[in-house]
Amino acid sequence: MDRYAARDRIVADLKALDLIASIDEHKLIVPRGDRSRAVVEPYLTDQWFVRIEPLAKPAISAVENGDIRFIPENWSKTYFEWMRHIEDWCISRQLWWGHRIPAWYDADGNIYVGHNEADARMRNNLKPNVPLRRDADVLDTWFSSALWPFSTLGWPNQTPALDTYYPTNVLVTGFDIIFFWVARMIMMGIKFMDNVPFKEVYIHGLVRDNEGNKMSKSKGNILDPIDLIDGIDLESLVAKRIGGLMRPNDASKIENATRKQFKEGIDSYGTDALRFTFASMATQGRDIRFDLGRVSGYRNFCNKIWNAARFVMLMCDGRSLSDQDRSAQQGLAENWIRSRLRSRLTQIETGFETYRFDLAAQAIYEFIWDEYCDWYIEFAKIGLNNQSATDSETLAMRRTLVEVLEISLRALHPVMPYITDEIWLKLAPLLGKDGNTIMLQKFPGAADLSHDPEAEQAMTWIQNFILGVRRIRAENNIDPNRRINIQVLGGSPIECQWLESYDLYLRQLGRTNRIKRVLSREGEAAGVLAGEMTVLIPLSDIIDPVIELERLKRELDKLCGELEINKGKLNNRAFVEKAPSPIVEKVRNRVGEIEDAISHVENQLRNLRGD
Repeated sequence: MDRYAARDRIVADLKALDLIASIDEHKLIVPRGDRSRAVVEPYLTDQWFVRIEPLAKPAISAVENGDIRFIPENWSKTYFEWMRHIEDWCISRQLWWGHRIPAWYDADGNIYVGHNEADARMRNNLKPNVPLRRDADVLDTWFSSALWPFSTLGWPNQTPALDTYYPTNVLVTGFDIIFFWVARMIMMGIKFMDNVPFKEVYIHGLVRDNEGNKMSKSKGNILDPIDLIDGIDLESLVAKRIGGLMRPNDASKIENATRKQFKEGIDSYGTDALRFTFASMATQGRDIRFDLGRVSGYRNFCNKIWNAARFVMLMCDGRSLSDQDRSAQQGLAENWIRSRLRSRLTQIETGFETYRFDLAAQAIYEFIWDEYCDWYIEFAKIGLNNQSATDSETLAMRRTLVEVLEISLRALHPVMPYITDEIWLKLAPLLGKDGNTIMLQKFPGAADLSHDPEAEQAMTWIQNFILGVRRIRAENNIDPNRRINIQVLGGSPIECQWLESYDLYLRQLGRTNRIKRVLSREGEAAGVLAGEMTVLIPLSDIIDPVIELERLKRELDKLCGELEINKGKLNNRAFVEKAPSPIVEKVRNRVGEIEDAISHVENQLRNLRGD
């Protein structure tokens, strides 16, 4: 009889016997199967359980005594909370797929267990004519998964793979399955292998959408990594997001949100840019709020590396440097970039070893973009075009360009495998390196390079000098391509020596005609400190003070007005409490930016007025 009809009959019989006092209506959410949409109801059945306490005790001890370490460490508290209040584990499931329970029943309901039916008969001395029926249930998927660290390596046989790879070093997983999977692998590993399955458990964060919401099919906010790699047009993206929804009524809302957020669909960003994005955002203990702008930025990073490689190849003109004189004279910039690479490699090694992938990514990004491309390559361009440079000096520049880039590619390869391999194959022959792939090359170590604090000190001063000149240009609205005159005042003896020795680089990168030493300020000038030396740019011949004063006053008024508006929002309790936290944080950040901008404008006004 159908269950619903049976219930109606039971109620009718109870009424007929006058056994029902009252019938009340109740509203409830009826659970349904994901695929069949059939109503799911509790049903009492016999189940198989594992007595878990004897397995849990050694698994708790393994973490307590440091045999297994959670990263971040705070997740061990979650592990202990579950394990110290654990209940017996129901391992049977009423499904048509999975590993079947290895148990058989005879006609009287007696249970026989074995690896297979023949083994069960042998263990229990059952004759072939005794009929057996196998249990129809299958094992919980987490039971099968708990055996994974050793069952995939040939266990129960003692195979070479099992000897080599059990236990492994690290398990990378999410916090939501620490109990379901991690804890059970530990228990099973200790039970069957008498050893922990891994030494460290790295718990990564969840990838959330740009508003901090968990990505889910029902919300329609999932981003397929393939779409970020290859790109997808808007219509295909909409169709993908609204297809097969569990709640079809949400389709219109999801479609509108998708069309609003991705007006042109999703551009193609490539695998390397996406991998680097995740690495750079992998801060321990925090979820990742996915930002498409970050992916775009790291695609630009890929382009930066390509352009740097093209320049290096052009400067070397395909000529091998492996057989060139290695005693070539290195200049300040060469010593500096090698010393900086050594420092960055130390940061990268530490980042990888401590699972701070965000810090490792930041270190290699800042080195390649800021130090190698923006500074060393610009120095090399000037040096290689300097007619007075010796052959030994230019050889040192070319070799440094190639060697530093080659080492950087090896350091970057674990995060950006494709671009690094392709460029390395073109670059390696210049250094006499053989190999069909960068993957088999040694990961670079800081110990292979020298630390040069004197070179770093000198370059820091040069950078501050040039950046100071550029900042004055920007603050006073001076055309960056216009050649200007610079005055310098004071300075320590070593700074005066650097000024003379690196005059060419200071003038070229500062876009100046000449640098003149003076004993005091001469007229209206904007100044900045480079160490103990004051760098001055006379303004009287460059800008009209009256016009510039008016422009700065207008800019200051505009900034003050914007500051008042944003502070008003933050002082509005309703806004702070009800607006989405990312919006509130954005306003707070903007207030800080405006205050910094006001400070800069006020400083410019003081310079123009001669205050």
